[in-house]
Amino acid sequence: MTKVTTTAEPERTRVAVIGAGQAGLSVAWHLRRLGLVPGVDLVVLDRGPGPGGAWQHRWDSLRLGSAHRVNDLPGMSELGLSFDTADRDAPASQIVADYYERYERAFDLRVRRPAEVRAVGDRGGGLAVRYVTRASSTRASSGDAEAQPIERELVAEVVVNASGTWGAPFVPWYPGRDRFAGRQLHTADYREAGEFEGLDVVVVGGGTSAIGFVLELEGVSASTTWVTRRPVEWQARGEGLAQEAAVAAVAEQDEAARRGATLPSIVSGTGVPLTRRFAAAIERGVLVERPMFTSIEPEGVRFADGELVRADAIIWATGFRAELHHLSELHLREQSGGVAVTAGVSERDPRIFLAGYGPQASTIGANRAGRSVARQVMARLEARVG
Repeated sequence: MTKVTTTAEPERTRVAVIGAGQAGLSVAWHLRRLGLVPGVDLVVLDRGPGPGGAWQHRWDSLRLGSAHRVNDLPGMSELGLSFDTADRDAPASQIVADYYERYERAFDLRVRRPAEVRAVGDRGGGLAVRYVTRASSTRASSGDAEAQPIERELVAEVVVNASGTWGAPFVPWYPGRDRFAGRQLHTADYREAGEFEGLDVVVVGGGTSAIGFVLELEGVSASTTWVTRRPVEWQARGEGLAQEAAVAAVAEQDEAARRGATLPSIVSGTGVPLTRRFAAAIERGVLVERPMFTSIEPEGVRFADGELVRADAIIWATGFRAELHHLSELHLREQSGGVAVTAGVSERDPRIFLAGYGPQASTIGANRAGRSVARQVMARLEARVG
């Protein structure tokens, strides 16, 4: 068992931001502009090994423009950077990680990583953020360098949770799922199509990730069966239509967040853009969806009509849930399963702000919400001083 060293005295700051993805960096940038000093009044914690948020973990074949659009961070234009003009031939993971690193450095945001937040608890007038970081040390006996886990505590007046969803993959349960003899993996585990060469593969999901997997497996796997829990709603190309769908998705997410309900799938509200690539794949019969199977058997999946489709692997491209387990000590969840959030503020504890949650999700509005959350945070801090 790895020994965890605990520091004695907690550090104090005014605002702690958990997560340095799109939402976290956006809030941090605005807070810095409003007068907070990174590393002193403002501490950003990120568990990733490097900059890039969840994008640094995505598969190498994923390119910008082939999935949901990556929005520019506020102030990025000052650095001469834009994802709209980024290299479309390089892996998206590399582009985003590079841009975010340059962004953090240029605006001196002093993100601490790796810093894995384990829990946030009430500490009288402040919020105690307990996290584990790692410090390099050298074994005297062998000279091998190793990372020693160190548990720290940061007490903040306000916490902005921007932990996103990548760490909470969702895999629905179906009868027989645990008896499947082949390989099962989630979007978060996918690396490259070559791993499935010559295999029979079932891809589950109706979003851009699932569609991308089906296309990558063309000519690689022995067979690919694409199943969706609901019919795919193809969104015709056109800026006006896309904007209309995004507005509707924001409204749907906002309504669920205010009620504290489980958040609906974003793609169910926005639809999937019918790009030329997707349209061509539909034409040649590659993107043909089937209704969801009813059960899983050791050798494959069985459909409602009794047909058994053999499978060596099942790829669950079934999305993610908001990663909020580290906030459990604060009892923010409602009986309906979600966290009640209005305009980015927790209804149960106004010291907790949730950036990138619900209507602020990265695919529909994280940057826009960064300014709003930052202003509310400053109003909260000023009210405490007053």
